[in-house]
Amino acid sequence: MKNKDTYLTIGSPSEEILFKDRNSKFFGYAFPISNEEHVKRHLKALKNKHHSARHWCYAYQFGVDTVSYRANDDGEPNNSAGMPIYGQIQSFGVTNVLVVVVRYFGGTKLGVGGLINAYRTAAQWALEASNIIEKTINKRILVICPYEELNKVMRLIKERNLNINHQEMDLECKIEIEVRLKDSEVILDYLKTLQNINVKYLED
Repeated sequence: MKNKDTYLTIGSPSEEILFKDRNSKFFGYAFPISNEEHVKRHLKALKNKHHSARHWCYAYQFGVDTVSYRANDDGEPNNSAGMPIYGQIQSFGVTNVLVVVVRYFGGTKLGVGGLINAYRTAAQWALEASNIIEKTINKRILVICPYEELNKVMRLIKERNLNINHQEMDLECKIEIEVRLKDSEVILDYLKTLQNINVKYLED
């Protein structure tokens, strides 16, 4: 990762890839995710698609500062599937990603070494088939101000090319903006210097 406020992830689900070893088939997939509900949804879809497969092994990671991850062997020998898959997620330096490898047993046992190689290779190919992108880590700031101060806030938003996530124009104006982490302190401090304007960070 180049800067502390950027990270690598994948922009969209990968193409399906296929690795074969002694008649066993290993289908590999990579998906962008941001929570465990996404993981459950993708696993359910793959189990429906590959309902006659033997194993649906996977690993995922999400988060940047605080990272959550899991590796699942799904009935394969301990650490022969999930961890080799997770090792590829680490090798590619990506986060907010789920990699699943679906195995159809071909009648010949591959041994632990063969399984590690197969799951690692399928995971590697799935990530190679993915569109890896760099994203910025952003902070959300809520700005509350009276109408007569709105122009000052909008001028700043335009000058700094900030994203507006949400706005409410009621008795007072509420604007939620998204700011790149490295710029967030400067922008927050500037907004605090403006009269009659309340600002605060929003928790993710």
